[in-house]
Amino acid sequence: MVRVKFSFESGIEIIGEINEDLNPRTAKKIIEVLPIRSKVRRWGDEIYFETPVDIELEKSQEYVELGAIGYWPLGKALCLFFGKTPVSDDERPKAYSPVNVIGKLHGDLTILRKVRDGETVKVEISDK
Repeated sequence: MVRVKFSFESGIEIIGEINEDLNPRTAKKIIEVLPIRSKVRRWGDEIYFETPVDIELEKSQEYVELGAIGYWPLGKALCLFFGKTPVSDDERPKAYSPVNVIGKLHGDLTILRKVRDGETVKVEISDK
């Protein structure tokens, strides 16, 4: 497992872990490109942002757990799921299209509701 920190322009920070056992090819590619900076997009209670990674579906899924960190091949994006999305049909987060889950966020996920569309995020390996 590799601990990562997501730092948003608004001052919000959250820690997560990338688990290379979940989707090894995807996790390895993401870890290799860190640190990255990108512009955030909001979609319900999901934050997603483009990465320089281009990898195919790998044990992908549409329904994910709260706090899931996923890679969305269609948008070449990392996705942070902290609640329902516009396509959710129950309380679970549901991706727009299948994602490769690579990890989990830790802590109070509700702080992510304060992240604004268009702000910058930095993702880096964390020593915390």
